[in-house]
Amino acid sequence: MQDRSARHRSRTATAVLAVVSLLGVAVLTGCDADRDGTTKGSASGQRQPSARPGPVWDRSPGSVAAVGDSITRGFDACSVLADCPEVSWATGTDSEVRSLAVRLLGESGAASRSWNHAETGARIAQLPEQMALAAKEKPDLVTVMIGANDACRDSARFMTPVADFRASFEAAMRQLRSGAPKAQVYVSSVPDLMRLWQTGRGNPLGKQIWKLGICQSMLGDADDMGAGAVARRASVQERVVAYNGVLREVCAKDLRCRYDGGAVYGYRFTGKQLSQWDWFHPGRNGQARLAEIAYRNVTAARPPA
Repeated sequence: MQDRSARHRSRTATAVLAVVSLLGVAVLTGCDADRDGTTKGSASGQRQPSARPGPVWDRSPGSVAAVGDSITRGFDACSVLADCPEVSWATGTDSEVRSLAVRLLGESGAASRSWNHAETGARIAQLPEQMALAAKEKPDLVTVMIGANDACRDSARFMTPVADFRASFEAAMRQLRSGAPKAQVYVSSVPDLMRLWQTGRGNPLGKQIWKLGICQSMLGDADDMGAGAVARRASVQERVVAYNGVLREVCAKDLRCRYDGGAVYGYRFTGKQLSQWDWFHPGRNGQARLAEIAYRNVTAARPPA
């Protein structure tokens, strides 16, 4: 009987020591893991996330690289049928425009720490190659404005399919990340081509210039209000909206990417912002407005809604 009691006391003591040991570990660590992946403090009982926060958007990057199409090259802004990168909204040095780079870096900084790899006539399929060039600069910020040429074709049936647009943009982002994993990306929405038609069709000279072959999918037969022409323009508009949806969705998957929230698409531009040589590309005034939009969004505390 005594032996059994002794053994019972021994087992009880062992169990008590085990419990005390476990409690000691809990006290020393000060918290225990909860089911939802958070941690709970033993003293305050407050939950704190166990996941590490994502990167914070740098509102004052120290260098800028630009990719995209003729808009970013300043085409037809200074002279007819010529690039004018000095007035580019992204990286230009023109004092009237005050590009994004100038606003962020100052005039001397923009001249030495910004690079323009956009190409006149480029479509989304060329963006991965441009991104590879931008990545070599190791920029703090890359600006993207692309898509107008994918919708502006000789015929609406030749517009870039949405699936192909998505694949090319995803490939471009992968290309950038392989060479510059920490670069921030500012993505501009595709401009509203329907508004371009609505604004320019009231100008006789602009309509004559459009007949030379500028964006025929939207601007061809500018005065034709027949059912076919109306449907054609609507299809181009729908494609632009779809492209902007792709830019927004793909950008949202990257922690260091910020989409403009449709700011460029929604800007109510007038003839004052258009090139007087083609009534299609932004002139100096239009480039300045694009720079304003970009600077406002890049330096905002929160991304556009």
